[in-house]
Amino acid sequence: MKPLDLHPIMQVHYLDQTSLPEFKKAVVTIGSFDGVHLGHQQIIQQLKAEAAAIGGESIIISFYPHPRSVISQNPDNIKLLGTLEEKTRLLEATGIDHLVIVPFDQAFANQSAEAYIRHFLVANFHPHTVIIGYDHKFGNNRTGDFQLLQSFGQQLGFEVKEIPEHLLHQIGVSSTKIRQAISNSHIETANQFLGYPYFFEGRVVLGNQLGRTIGYPTANLVLSDLEKLIPGNGVYAVNVLIKQDQDHPILQGMMNIGVRPTVDGINRVIEVNLFDFEGDLYGKTLEVRVLHFLRAEQKFNGLEALKNQLALDQTLAKRLLA
Repeated sequence: MKPLDLHPIMQVHYLDQTSLPEFKKAVVTIGSFDGVHLGHQQIIQQLKAEAAAIGGESIIISFYPHPRSVISQNPDNIKLLGTLEEKTRLLEATGIDHLVIVPFDQAFANQSAEAYIRHFLVANFHPHTVIIGYDHKFGNNRTGDFQLLQSFGQQLGFEVKEIPEHLLHQIGVSSTKIRQAISNSHIETANQFLGYPYFFEGRVVLGNQLGRTIGYPTANLVLSDLEKLIPGNGVYAVNVLIKQDQDHPILQGMMNIGVRPTVDGINRVIEVNLFDFEGDLYGKTLEVRVLHFLRAEQKFNGLEALKNQLALDQTLAKRLLA
């Protein structure tokens, strides 16, 4: 699945901003779906199949901000595979009918499991079927579980179906492996689990303009969302889309993430050198799709040695991206 393969059907609802429609035989699943990786996509296929079988609508309920950033003791350490906008785009590509974004705060986290079922789930969605994992927890102190939801389903008239344990385990393993792989610069491994190239967005800001003096001008990026997980330090082959110029073809380039030890070795930067491109990018937003790891960051004996290595990097990147 490509990040920009949009599906025209999905409707997005923000529970705190709009009233929800009357869903037709709502088939619902709940989760963060961070990264919308291949494991998540299997759940989504089950969701769509259940909805199609009864002539109902498929609905994903997700939360913003991420629950861990609200209840964690160290919220600044939470790094996500996708921003809310990115998750929305990726879910839209799967062809579900509705995505409902629910504001997650301490009050929501503190509601009882019974209140969660009666006043949140049933009152807002009137579900025909709820699909969750056997180990799904909800409500204050995570006292609600699959069995409690089943018992309320019998009382209130909705079915509860289980996501298989092996699939849940696979999803947990995949999410952990993806984050570890990205952090450790194993981008090809991460992309295999994701099912698409890992990507992020950044705004082009003024750098020290050293790159242009050695023939490799770079766009210095500031992240659009600080919760987004950024790959480990090193040099990568990338595809780049200029967000303000959607008609422009996807550009090829190479990216460096790190402290630039040959130059200053202090601040961590993200800089992208675009091949065969001329133009002013300052203030524009780039979507960077990370495809291949080229090498680790290293310190060179002067700018001429760095320039020689960049020539080798460019040759390798072009070959891998061809």
